[in-house]
Amino acid sequence: MNDAKEEIKSRLAVEDVVGQYVELKRAGRNLKGHSPWGVDKTPSFMVSPEKGIWHDFSANKGGDIFTFVMEVEGISFKEAMEKLAEKAGVDLSKYRGGDSNVTKKKVRLKEALALATKYYQACLVRNETARDYVFYKRHMNRGTISEFRIGYSPASGKALRKVLEKRGFTEGELDDAGLLNQYKSDLFRNRMMVPFIDTSGNIIGFTARVLDKSEPKYLNTPETLLFNKSRFIFGLYNAKEAIRRNGFVVIVEGNMDVISSHQAGVKEAVATSGTAMTEQHLKTLSKLTSDIRLAYDGDAAGVKATERAIMLAGDLGIELTVISDYHGAKDPDELIQKDAKLWQQAVEERVPAVDWLLNKYEENLNLRLAPDKKKYSDVALKLLSYIKDEVERASYEEKVAKRIGVEIKVLREKGDRLNKKIEQAAANRYLKKPKTVVTSAYLKRLEDSLLALKLFGGIVETEIPLEVPEDEVRINELELVFDNDHEGIKEVNYEKEATELMKRYMVELNKQKIVELTEKLATLDENDAEYEEVIREISSLQKMQK
Repeated sequence: MNDAKEEIKSRLAVEDVVGQYVELKRAGRNLKGHSPWGVDKTPSFMVSPEKGIWHDFSANKGGDIFTFVMEVEGISFKEAMEKLAEKAGVDLSKYRGGDSNVTKKKVRLKEALALATKYYQACLVRNETARDYVFYKRHMNRGTISEFRIGYSPASGKALRKVLEKRGFTEGELDDAGLLNQYKSDLFRNRMMVPFIDTSGNIIGFTARVLDKSEPKYLNTPETLLFNKSRFIFGLYNAKEAIRRNGFVVIVEGNMDVISSHQAGVKEAVATSGTAMTEQHLKTLSKLTSDIRLAYDGDAAGVKATERAIMLAGDLGIELTVISDYHGAKDPDELIQKDAKLWQQAVEERVPAVDWLLNKYEENLNLRLAPDKKKYSDVALKLLSYIKDEVERASYEEKVAKRIGVEIKVLREKGDRLNKKIEQAAANRYLKKPKTVVTSAYLKRLEDSLLALKLFGGIVETEIPLEVPEDEVRINELELVFDNDHEGIKEVNYEKEATELMKRYMVELNKQKIVELTEKLATLDENDAEYEEVIREISSLQKMQK
């Protein structure tokens, strides 16, 4: 696909692609602006039209138009390629060889679903019962109906099928698009239709709600070539601009909560669309913001969902908060119908997710009873094991110990026993598939600065043990780093600058090695020959840090 990449890059200027998200101003040969991730106070985002690359010095990210769209939209390379190809007018099927049939099939399915959406929208206009339901029972205004492309599916068994077949679509294509049931009739009948819209604005499926009390209340598109429920985030297409602008996202339980929230002015709301949160959902959202707020119900299902989210987030190094005060309403939608301003207020008054969960545990237990103290400590310690920061974890341990009336030493001993069981169960899995080490942002920043000096500062005497990249985009990006970091330094001082950077780099590198070795130590038994060796290595590195 390299030929396709080059063709797209030849047609799209980096400043035009980036300029759709960042306000850029001329700064010599380059362009400057504020970080789209909202982490800088002064412009630290640089674009080089000449080299076709960008670099964000505050977020420590950079690359070409493909990496920019991936980062700013929170999508995969494949999705970024498709989005930019469409913008550039490049037909990717010409470059894919064996994949051309799949590409053509996807295009046909998108066309079928787009037409289905327009048909459902037209049916809503014509059906009085559906209009009354949408306008008066669900309280949607015209702007919301248009923004989310709300429609209505007729009760007739093959109404949609007949319309689309007249437009040249086959039964097989409609089936592949998830529009037909097992009897090859319309899957959706007599329902309010809400399209699933991907981050590029394409319809990839539907969620459909009954207008009466029949079952199932909600019916979703099955898994198709276009729709994957484990990856799809409902409302993200509508929310991404607000998320980037305001720096946070609100995850609600239901699709209707999302729609109501947007209408109420909280346009940062999204949902995982009828499925439990996955690691992929969190990874996608964390690319857009680090401020992730959960707005789940306070019932048993909501507690379970929050537990799962905290565990996933802990593994990814993400901290979550919970929006908890619904002022007596059962969910955001009900609160919004009561008073939209109360929902806006609730979004701001969130609490750390761990605190919220510990309080929920307490509500369901009598902590004066020994069996309930055991249950509380079991679930609390399991939860706290996902907190990476030692100070934060210690603070929660003190809180839990105080609530059940035991010494913190006793609680930690129990925690150690529980963790050993978990670690031993995971040891084999860990050894078979080592964890990918994520380089700290600061370490990465130092690496970039050192490599920039090595490449463009002509450093000879000072050894910089970093491999020079061969990728042209990466080299161009490092030239931007060199111009930014070392512009005010005289050439004769490059060696001195490199020496100082190397000292800071080695300190940070040792810190990361200690973290990796500590994680490895947790997988080893005290009787293992390697156990003592790892301890000695950690001790040696710690001495070097002093």
